[in-house]
Amino acid sequence: MRNLKKVLLLCSLALVFTVMFADPSFADGIMNKAAGKAVKVFNHVKMIIFIVGGFGLVGIAFQAIFGKVKWTWFAGLAVGLAILAAAGSIVNYATGDKMGQGATGGPVVDSFGNNDEGNF
Repeated sequence: MRNLKKVLLLCSLALVFTVMFADPSFADGIMNKAAGKAVKVFNHVKMIIFIVGGFGLVGIAFQAIFGKVKWTWFAGLAVGLAILAAAGSIVNYATGDKMGQGATGGPVVDSFGNNDEGNF
């Protein structure tokens, strides 16, 4: 019980000092940086998944050579990669905003087709 009181006191003091000394303008900078980092991570993870998906396509090609194609695997891979490629456009359409446009990480790279930024 003593430890709980100490933890609650410490959290309360941290909250009070944060509220007293933090400037509201810091929040915009922090959120902008967090959005930029999230966009960078999304773009990098998307490229890694595309590479892994390429290995999946090679595996399905070998299955086709030997006549053992599992069409459910092929359909799942194709639909999954298509959804991943269109993820930036889907989020931009759903939110009505350009995801990551004002963030420090730059906009989300769309790899499904033409977009406003000219990336393919």
